[in-house]
Amino acid sequence: MSIHVAVIGGGVGGLCLAQGLERAGVEMSVHERDRTPTDRLQGYRLHIDPHGSRALHDCLPPRLWERFVETAGFAAGFGFVDDRLTPLLTLDLPPAPPERAHHSVSRVTLREILLDGLDVHFDRRFTRYEHVDGRITAHFTDGSTVRCDVLVGADGANSAVRAQYLPHARRIDTGITAVAGKLPLNDHTRAWLSRQVLDNPLSVIPRGAAGMFLAPHVLDGDGYLMWAYAADGLTTSGDLKAVVAQAIADWHPDLRRIVGETPAEEVAHWPIRTSEPVAPWQPTTVTLLGDAIHSMTPMRGIGANTALRDARLLCRNLVERAPLDAIADYERQMRDYGFAAVKASLRSAKQFVSGNRAGKVAFKSVLRLFDAVPPLKRAAFREPSVD
Repeated sequence: MSIHVAVIGGGVGGLCLAQGLERAGVEMSVHERDRTPTDRLQGYRLHIDPHGSRALHDCLPPRLWERFVETAGFAAGFGFVDDRLTPLLTLDLPPAPPERAHHSVSRVTLREILLDGLDVHFDRRFTRYEHVDGRITAHFTDGSTVRCDVLVGADGANSAVRAQYLPHARRIDTGITAVAGKLPLNDHTRAWLSRQVLDNPLSVIPRGAAGMFLAPHVLDGDGYLMWAYAADGLTTSGDLKAVVAQAIADWHPDLRRIVGETPAEEVAHWPIRTSEPVAPWQPTTVTLLGDAIHSMTPMRGIGANTALRDARLLCRNLVERAPLDAIADYERQMRDYGFAAVKASLRSAKQFVSGNRAGKVAFKSVLRLFDAVPPLKRAAFREPSVD
């Protein structure tokens, strides 16, 4: 049976789905509210985990998968340190084939790869849909419409498709605020940054009620060090760098210098929000993908990977099954792993900014134990299974 799938939203998940459908010969169209393909050419690098890698491998045509592998860097490991940069635990990621490996990729490059070969309708802001004669008509602010058999809302955390389809699905404010910046990696900064900071991402576990994350992003010698400081109820009025500088005044001098030497224009803040789990709903030929249904905190770095996992599963189902059966099975599985990811991400966010000193001392002790006993470390941090 021939169907037309309309994808609302041209983010990572929506474009991955579109690439997979295109590769499988399924008629589809992508409708993106951005005015041009270059509107989103900004942002930090993304960590692609094995779920994300498998999705990109299965959905992209071979030439684009090869381009992704060539332009992405392999992520080698991860570390936990305290606010004096004393090591607590270092994780070395095991080698794996590219389709099951961890990668670090520029958001700009990944978007260019995902757009390659797709005829995306830009400057299309979705307003509503209606069921007409057994099909769906999607409406846009410019007066245009598209008729389709399946409508996929991949339009982000503030999804207009979700607002109509599942109006009771909510996002809530966690109370946590993050301030993040990008310190350029050049001859000057490399002269004083330690190998510890330059080699792998680090999660900083301080004594107080806050947390910090550092991630170096380097490819062909250029790059930057991304840092993010988060706390519950953080006041962000005035100079953001000054706010963070005051909060970390007794931390390691290198951490203070990282914040101090970051250009002011490369520093921003945002409130951390999360979805609330939604009880199972009756499936229709409208469905949701990625942040449109299970947006989560950034504390575990799994939001984009979960969206890619959605894209792979939904694509496979739409190719192999009738639309309603495909969506019913997709939503059943997606609710399980998607809201499990939301829960895990929120738990990590709360632990990240916890003010429970006894709990932090205990956590640091556990990390040191794992670091000292490799079998325990392997058991505690084993790789996720990818079907």
